[in-house]
Amino acid sequence: MANASILEINNLTIAFKSLNNYRIAVKGVSFHINKAETFALLGESGCGKSITSLAIMQLLPHNAALAEPSEIKLHGIPLTHLSEIEMRKIRGSKIAMVFQEPMTSLNPVLTVGQQIREVLKLHTKIRKRNIKTRMLQLLEEVQLPKSTEILAQYPHQLSGGMKQRVMLAIALAGEPELLIADEATSALDVTIQMEILKLLKSIQKKRQMSILFITHDLNVVKKIADRVGVMYAGHMIEEAPCVDFFREPLHPYSQKLFASLPSFTKRHEWLEIIPGIVPPLTSEFHGCRFASRCQYVESVCKSKKPDYTALRKQRYVRCFKYTNPELFTDEKIESKPQALTALAQTKKENVLEIRALKSYYPIQKGLFKRTVGYNKAVDNIDLDLPAGQTLALVGESGCGKTTLAKTILNLLVPTAGHIEVNVDGKLLRPMQNKLFHQSVQIIFQDPYTSMNPRMLVADIIAEGMRALKLIDEKQLPKKLSQLIEQVGLPEDSLKRYPHEFSGGQRQRICIARALAVEPKIIICDEPTSALDVSIQGQILNLLKQLQLEQQLSFLFITHNMAVVAYMADSIAVMKQGKIVEYASAKKILQQPEHDYTKQLMQAAM
Repeated sequence: MANASILEINNLTIAFKSLNNYRIAVKGVSFHINKAETFALLGESGCGKSITSLAIMQLLPHNAALAEPSEIKLHGIPLTHLSEIEMRKIRGSKIAMVFQEPMTSLNPVLTVGQQIREVLKLHTKIRKRNIKTRMLQLLEEVQLPKSTEILAQYPHQLSGGMKQRVMLAIALAGEPELLIADEATSALDVTIQMEILKLLKSIQKKRQMSILFITHDLNVVKKIADRVGVMYAGHMIEEAPCVDFFREPLHPYSQKLFASLPSFTKRHEWLEIIPGIVPPLTSEFHGCRFASRCQYVESVCKSKKPDYTALRKQRYVRCFKYTNPELFTDEKIESKPQALTALAQTKKENVLEIRALKSYYPIQKGLFKRTVGYNKAVDNIDLDLPAGQTLALVGESGCGKTTLAKTILNLLVPTAGHIEVNVDGKLLRPMQNKLFHQSVQIIFQDPYTSMNPRMLVADIIAEGMRALKLIDEKQLPKKLSQLIEQVGLPEDSLKRYPHEFSGGQRQRICIARALAVEPKIIICDEPTSALDVSIQGQILNLLKQLQLEQQLSFLFITHNMAVVAYMADSIAVMKQGKIVEYASAKKILQQPEHDYTKQLMQAAM
């Protein structure tokens, strides 16, 4: 690999103007990216990763500005000195970007072909008669089958993985030297995620292209990165070659990230969590930005700001523990994981039984919507969920997981089969009475869109209790206080709106809403997929604690196999509407039998 730097960033500081003052979002960030190298920028939401990438593209919001002496150089040329007209020649040709959510990045009223053609016309000198051939080559390069058909299709007609490949084709059309991928795989299934990562590596090798990969997923970093930079609260706090970083993370924050990762070996322990939250932009810092959450904190950490220091070749860290070890005379004892109180291993009754369940969608064609067949979204499924246990439902997008969840909740009427819930010896079916709806609740993937933004948290949590007439209004305030305390939020949260909370806090509110009606079963539909590693650990610990205290049963729908390994007692693997393998978590994780299950396990490693 050549050592010549494609991109150099020195002392990057970005401020947002707010009324009469400025909020610093990024402070003194420096790093470089070499030719044909992948540099991963890792960190929690709100740490400044995405705004750094927008600064490179010179696409900062109108209320954001660079502070002196910020430098961003591409091949030694300062991008900050270029005009907007000059930057337009660089965007798409020298530097291209793939955003996190392809559906919002692609134009819904233009075909795939029209969107690729636009880039080719702007950034290449290719002749008009050769444009279609080049578009087909690009789609083949990103391994999209039936490329001629895809050119005529609109974004909504494509799957998530296909849309991400189209975004990649558009980005590659201008033959950039640097590709910025901002959380480009976070919303994808593990198998599709693995395919995209392999694709990026193969294209990078072929084109000798550099990649800035922005993510909060340590597993993705391990698979794709050559070097890693860790950001926290607007600061770069650690940088290292990928192999060294995974062998020995130095900064206390990095160490805690690894400790909070779920796995099969930790399933009988509480996950380690980072106390507190990332400080907001309005915070005034007098010392280390991680001091309030650090287990090694000393007085110097609170009063003095640590420098970003090179410890050895290609290893940088911002921590007094390494630059001034003499100040840490009383070494803190490493926290040991606490064991979970073991549940009794007696055989338990099923709280949920699903037998021969089918949910078909008619395929209709023609002016009169003639039915020509059926899409078998859920096809002859049998499942059991014992009391106080977790059944994980895994599989790629489109396999029928969410359709099954909606059918259980009676949001969809099944084509055939039956669903029974056992509550205190009473067998309930979806259409019987309100006791069924009280007994089965759901936590959705996106907590923000699943809550009414115009309602106070107190009203959001109380909505189910009021609808089912489970509580008197006089007793409601006390019950709400108990629920919000149970999920680890302060009581004043009840008087606030959803937008005033972080992602992890919003998910806790959704858990409180589900618990409010005292259910026996909670369906968790990707409840941690959009959360940072540390927040994910907090939510998983909370769910485990609630299960132990209340003997709750969870149907856990996810594509994160590490979460499955930590949470699940049994696993059902779903493909094209059918359960292809169903067994204990230990057996499926360690000795999978079906080829598709083996493929999932391999992609998750």
